[in-house]
Amino acid sequence: MITGSEMAVVDANAAALGVPRKQLMESSGNAVARAVRQLADGGDSVTVVAGRGNNGGDALVAARFLDEFDLSVRLLGRGETITTDIARENWESLQRCAYDATEVRDSTDVELGDPDIVVDAMLGTGISGALREPAATAAAVMNDADATVLSVDVPSGLDAETGDLAENAVEADHVVTFHDTKPGLGDIDAPVTIAEIGIPDAAQSFVERGDLLRLTRDPESHKGDHGEVLVVGGGPYTGAPALAGYAALRAGADLVRVACPTAVAHEIQGYSENLIVRPVDGRRLEPEHVGPLRELAAEHDAMVLGPGLGDHESTLEAVAGLLESFRGTAVVDADALQVVPDVDTDAELICTPHQGELVAMGGETAADWRERRDLVEAFAADVGHTLLVKGAADIVSDGRTTRVSRTGNPGMTVGGTGDVLAGVTGALAATQEPMHAAAMGAFVNGRAGDIVYEEDGPGLVATDLVDEVPAAMRAEE
Repeated sequence: MITGSEMAVVDANAAALGVPRKQLMESSGNAVARAVRQLADGGDSVTVVAGRGNNGGDALVAARFLDEFDLSVRLLGRGETITTDIARENWESLQRCAYDATEVRDSTDVELGDPDIVVDAMLGTGISGALREPAATAAAVMNDADATVLSVDVPSGLDAETGDLAENAVEADHVVTFHDTKPGLGDIDAPVTIAEIGIPDAAQSFVERGDLLRLTRDPESHKGDHGEVLVVGGGPYTGAPALAGYAALRAGADLVRVACPTAVAHEIQGYSENLIVRPVDGRRLEPEHVGPLRELAAEHDAMVLGPGLGDHESTLEAVAGLLESFRGTAVVDADALQVVPDVDTDAELICTPHQGELVAMGGETAADWRERRDLVEAFAADVGHTLLVKGAADIVSDGRTTRVSRTGNPGMTVGGTGDVLAGVTGALAATQEPMHAAAMGAFVNGRAGDIVYEEDGPGLVATDLVDEVPAAMRAEE
């Protein structure tokens, strides 16, 4: 089962992989036409009721495959207001080919005639709530008609995120849905056909720019709504926590605080006035810092733990104590990773090892990314946390779902790029579930590196990546 929003991600990923939405629309329309033929007899009358989005576009394509029927097409709205180029092209094609295709400009114009089959393609998976005009009147006419109603993807009025069905929704007799079933379809009293339309498995297994469609912002949002991140790091090193914190800001976190030993607080604060530094006494993280840090971390949406901490015995003891008592979401990086296999925690962890660190944690690796993918998935299931294993192909797995990100380049072997990744992933983890945050973090970090590499070649440095993170987070090219 896949929600409507996740289906949009898959569609966009397919396009990024070379299977454009126009091609998928042709396949979807052909599937609708096949479903009509299974329901209709030769010479039956078929009325297509299409909305102005891609759901309607699927049915407009189907119309071209239904010449053997007494066909009419009704578009809800004006042709010039069709919302996508590919749907508009199919409407204009019907006009040029002299099909019986007319506009329904308001609810008083809804007239379906006396069809044997009605194709409901008014609203697809992106809607919620009660139907509004003219779709509401059209749905009522369909429900009252003595005709078989075939709904495209979902019955108009079904919320494909929650499965809720509006009171004035279309009462479908059959549904043809695409790629996978949708929430709520199993609860309606109608047969559902799942049509394969040529979306490759790679659109779900590889991380692509469609994944970035998950990053939306409410125009009415306020400071803090898009995440507050705490970076716990520093001591032996100052650059790593500063890079992670600043990368989290560039990845969209509203507020970032860096908790670090007082010995390095001044240097980290000097990196950027945008960072808020919260010092703890001493030269390194110590067990006595766990209590205050736990309270501070509880005030944040995500924690990034590890950049620049070092591997002193007392520091690792403090890391273990903090993880054992933490209840939120944490990105664990660098030397902090080595304590994860032995820690009993209720926290949601995203671990970001390179392959050497993965082996040190008890995992296995392989040169071939496919074999490595399977090994990472098995180890993620074993440790019970999400893994983002860095490499030429980054492998992300929570032991159940596994994704592969192929962005990045050899120039990113320079130090600090992993700290940028930790910060970006921490920002995303403040608003997204761990698997999505890790997958997008890997993709964005590598894409930022690719932008820099294309411009500067192998001379890039980690700070270059930070500046390109906002561009790398755009879903479009």
